[in-house]
Amino acid sequence: MTDGVEGIIKQRSMVEVLLYVVQSLQDAQNGLAHIGEHLQDETLRRYFLAESLKRANFRAELENELHRVGLADVRVAVSLGGTLHRIWGDIKAMAGADDQSLLRTAEHGEEIARHAYEDALEEDLPSPVRHLLAEQQAHVNSSHDYVCQNLISSGEVTEA
Repeated sequence: MTDGVEGIIKQRSMVEVLLYVVQSLQDAQNGLAHIGEHLQDETLRRYFLAESLKRANFRAELENELHRVGLADVRVAVSLGGTLHRIWGDIKAMAGADDQSLLRTAEHGEEIARHAYEDALEEDLPSPVRHLLAEQQAHVNSSHDYVCQNLISSGEVTEA
């Protein structure tokens, strides 16, 4: 009997962890697209729009895991923090912010995404889910590094 209850508790914990990451991915997807639409540099613009699509794919992968364990309707609200972050990006864009300012905003958002994955991977998760999250985390870390490299190459000082 204890194994059954323990299994239910582990599954519920996994669902909560995945929903947390899905929400982070939804925020990132929206934020990356929004910043991409305002960037002047065409290479950066394409990169950010492609990253937005990549985050949508990551969400779909995690939502499939949630469907697999019986969660039929995966709806997560965009977080307040994500909404405020995008509004701040809007204000910068309307104020004529340059690409570097938008990249700083993006770097902050990527840092939030990195922490979501770090937090999730601290939890006791089934091996296939852990592997999927670790693969996604590696990509998010790479994306963060790309944004930081673009800030550094323009003379911007950041914490990497």
